[in-house]
This record gives sequence, structure tokens and C-alpha cells, in this order.
Amino acid sequence: MEAAISVSGLKKSYKENAVLTGVDFSVESGTIFALLGSNGAGKTTIINILTTLIESDAGNSMVGGFDVAKSPNEVRHHISLTGQFAAVDDILTARENLVLIGDLRHVSNPAQTAVDLLKKFGLSDAADRRVTTFSGGMRRRLDIAMSLIGNPSIIFLDEPTNGLDPEARNDMWQTVRALAKNGTTVFLTTQYLEEADELADTVAVLHQGNIIAKGTPEELKKLIPGGLVKFTFRNENQLETAINVLENDYKITERNALTITVATGGNTTQIADLFIRLRDAKLDPTDFSQQIPTLDDVFFKLTSKKDEAK
Repeated sequence: MEAAISVSGLKKSYKENAVLTGVDFSVESGTIFALLGSNGAGKTTIINILTTLIESDAGNSMVGGFDVAKSPNEVRHHISLTGQFAAVDDILTARENLVLIGDLRHVSNPAQTAVDLLKKFGLSDAADRRVTTFSGGMRRRLDIAMSLIGNPSIIFLDEPTNGLDPEARNDMWQTVRALAKNGTTVFLTTQYLEEADELADTVAVLHQGNIIAKGTPEELKKLIPGGLVKFTFRNENQLETAINVLENDYKITERNALTITVATGGNTTQIADLFIRLRDAKLDPTDFSQQIPTLDDVFFKLTSKKDEAK
């Protein structure tokens, strides 16, 4: 697929603080790309460079087929940006906010555009209320609605659900999915790993100025040993017997009271083998559970590895 965004060798420093030290990635058109990173990792700096708000110190960035440094005006025609805080006018109503942006972007019928977007984002009933009366989720939906005026092919969402309650966050997820379904390329930054797992076609992890991992959520999860199975036994004798039966071929990663955690390769054959061996030893666990790696596990493993190497 064609790359909507392509970045190579991107660098940015603020005085003596090197924020980006050579970032490389690409984003396919019509997909959702999530950039993960801790506070201060440089996520917003990347967005600000790609949206022409600041210049990079080095590297090349292409957005919508245009060089960000050489053709910033063309880039701006193809993109929209929703920052960490909703950029709406509290004094105006929702309708007035949308019509204002429609006028500024020279759409043919700002009033009808406002009506369509209010309906699309579930704000029709609140169309003529001042935005100061809106909840955080409503303000965020209005902010994204304003960003879509002019039909940008690429939208940047900088921590779009920051500060939202669970219900509003779920509503925002539905909005983001709908954008991608309609062909919009979505570039989002987030600190919520569950959010990236839920939404993203591709996830990149930014740490210490570099992309240290990139892939689908499932591909990244494979970086963590899978197939952790936790067993609980009735007494200490059963626990010790289980360890003796399993430890020659499987790694016991944790022992706690009457519980052990066993690492396998994650495939069903190996997991089944654990139960067969316990059955043959006449052991019947009182409880068991399989632990599936999450993006949280991936993130913490990758970043801790990088910190240890440093």
C-alpha cells in the first residue's frame, strides 16, 4: 500500500536535550498508526514536525506525498491536527464553531457541513448549546468534527482520549475506527497501551529518541515469551511434585505459596503436554490460568531492556 507518511533519520534537539535522535517509520494510507511512548519521549515533537508546526534539525519527512520541509503549504492542505487539549471556542455553540471553521477553510456550504458533522458525531441535540456546557467527551467529539472539515486525507490525534472517562473513551474509539473505515489515515499518539491494542493496525514504540519496535499489536506481543500457565495446588507436596515433573523441560518463572507459573512456547501442543504430565503424576491442580502477553508487557520489556543497555 502507498505510504501516507514516511519518515527517515528524523532528529530534533532543544538546546542540549536531544529529543529525537534518528527516527524512521512509515504509515500506510487508510490505516491507524499508534505511536507509543512515555511522557517526554518525543511523541508530540514528531506530530509537530509532521504537521509543519516546527522544523526538524535533520532527516526527511513526507506527508501526503509532499516534503514537509519543502512544501509545508501542500502538506497543510492534506492534513488535520487535533491536539491534546480540545481547541474549541467555549463562548460559541457547537454549530457556530463548525460554521466558523467551514468559513475559514472555504467549504462551499458551511451551514450544511455543520449539520452533517453534528449528526455524524452525535451532537445534533446539543448543536445550539454553548460549548462551555459540554462534557469532556462532547468537547473532544466536537474538536475532531472540526478537524474533519475540508475532508483531510490524514488526521493527527495527539493523545485523543487523555482525561476522558471510560464511556467517553469508548465513544472516541468508535469515532477513530469510523475515520479509518472511511479511508482516512489516522496517526495517533497515546500513553494507553490498551488503546493502541484496540485501535491500531500498526504500533511503534518511541523510547530515548528512537523507534525501538514497530509492527502489528500481535507481532509485538510475540516479542514476549507466550504461553505462561499458572497452576495452584492443594498442598506443598503436590507443588513440589509438580515442579519435579516439569522443571527439566519447562522453565518455572515464578513460585508463590502453592502456585507456580510455567513458561511454554505458547502453542497448544506444549500447553496440553503440561496437563498430560500432571495427570500422569496423579496431580490435579485446584486452579489454572493462561497468561496472554499484552502490549503493556511488550512496552515495559522493551523500554527496560533499552534502559539497562544504556
